[in-house]
Amino acid sequence: MCPPPPRSTCRAWSAWTGGAAAVLAEAWGDALRGGAAVSFQNASGEVGSILALYTERAARDCLRPPPKRESTLTQIGRETVVKLVVVKRILAFIGHMLQATGSALRNPRTLNWEGIWRLMERHGTDGAPIALLIAFLIGLITAFQASVQLAQFGADSLVADLVSLSLTRELAPLMTAIVIAGRSGASIAAEMGTMQVSEEVDALRTMGFDPYRYLVFPRLLVLMIITPLMTLLADGVGILGGLGIAVAQLDVSPLSYLLSVRNALDLWDVFGGAIKGVVFGAIVALTACERGLGTTGGAEGVGRATTSAVVAMMFYLVLADTLFAVLFNLYGV
Repeated sequence: MCPPPPRSTCRAWSAWTGGAAAVLAEAWGDALRGGAAVSFQNASGEVGSILALYTERAARDCLRPPPKRESTLTQIGRETVVKLVVVKRILAFIGHMLQATGSALRNPRTLNWEGIWRLMERHGTDGAPIALLIAFLIGLITAFQASVQLAQFGADSLVADLVSLSLTRELAPLMTAIVIAGRSGASIAAEMGTMQVSEEVDALRTMGFDPYRYLVFPRLLVLMIITPLMTLLADGVGILGGLGIAVAQLDVSPLSYLLSVRNALDLWDVFGGAIKGVVFGAIVALTACERGLGTTGGAEGVGRATTSAVVAMMFYLVLADTLFAVLFNLYGV
């Protein structure tokens, strides 16, 4: 005959908490499933009530079957469908945007110009100080690093050339666009996403307003204007940052530095950076608006859309800058 299962007894409880009861109840359930006999004695009052709440019914195994493991092909197919839906949404956005742009160009008087001026103030004037400060620091750092390396070869006079060319052709347009993306692009994506989840965009359609013409096109126009303008300002401020290092560390006179800058630059260097600014501004505006108008899921969805917009803008900006570098090199400009 098999011996009876072991018994364990706990006595003289005077105080109890829900957490302790939960731990003991879990151990009680494990003991019952293992064939042990567990008894609770002298549990009265609040202790007895809490213990009865946790031990009224023994824990049971989950009746839901475990999820089936998906094959690799199933996962690839599901992700492919998701990407195709995203591509379809982007193409639809581009189509609506082209239609709204054509309509706005045919009837420019119907645009809300007062709202456009407010947008220029918000995304241009208010954001200029931080963008110009970053440009100044970049010019200063570039000049400092260049002076250290060029001094080893006795080529200190080339610091002005390096700073001016690197700023006007690459650094100023890209860094200005990144600042605008982080500040204005994120703001636009969050604003559009909030309007989308709160059904304000649907309300505009109900009242007969085209959201792409009323919301997207003004922001596109504003960023395509302010980005090249801020790029040109960043060129000048960054060159002044290099001037400070040249005067303080290389004993170069300000006039000599500025003459070297004028000789190193031509019109296309500055104009090419402005062209980049126009394209970068369009990328920031279109990406932010597309992600914002595709927002779903309430406040959490707005956060996801804003994060996704910023990441996508950074990627598109670097990709576009790479394409510009390749094209300029192919055509020798």
